[in-house]
Amino acid sequence: KGITETFLAAGANVLICGRSAPEHLPSVDGNTAVFVECDVRDYEQIEACVDAAVSQFGRLDVLVNNAGGAPYADAATASPRFSESIIRLNLIAPLNFAQVANRVMQTQDSGGSIINIASVSTIRPSPGTAAYGAAKAGLNNLTEGLARTYAPRVRCNCIMPGAFLTDISEAWPPEVKEHINAMVPLGRAAQPEEIVGIALYLASDA
Repeated sequence: KGITETFLAAGANVLICGRSAPEHLPSVDGNTAVFVECDVRDYEQIEACVDAAVSQFGRLDVLVNNAGGAPYADAATASPRFSESIIRLNLIAPLNFAQVANRVMQTQDSGGSIINIASVSTIRPSPGTAAYGAAKAGLNNLTEGLARTYAPRVRCNCIMPGAFLTDISEAWPPEVKEHINAMVPLGRAAQPEEIVGIALYLASDA
């Protein structure tokens, strides 16, 4: 949401997607995001989402692969189906989305920018998130591979944030919050507005 609102404030036309529509579409000064229903784990729905963006706006300049996450799961007992679903969401989905978006961006004189949102779990695994951390580490490596493949017309970058205070974080147990506060040098989790600058920078000519 923070990234969406920042792009809207910068004057961008923004299309967001998800399995269900948000209660309120992000809007800044009358510039409102367009929503398309899309399960990013489904390749055909990804294609339909990109087609919708091109149909709505005539082009596709930036893709932010932000879908992801994973519930706590013991790596010793997690089912194969669970592990596969986590890797599909956090690694296969952004790969597929990048591939479909790149097809459009390569045809544009201005090319495009693909920004993958990974996680600090890429370099610092934590208990209960083995499959998630492995998938995000794969996403970081994938970004470098795509950067070499899609260049020079399309730039690919990866952001690896730590814990953020969002609607989801409100459900964190007190001990989780204490653990995060103890690990972060600033003594707290991040606010959404603290990531938007780097996303806007990576999408811009700067």
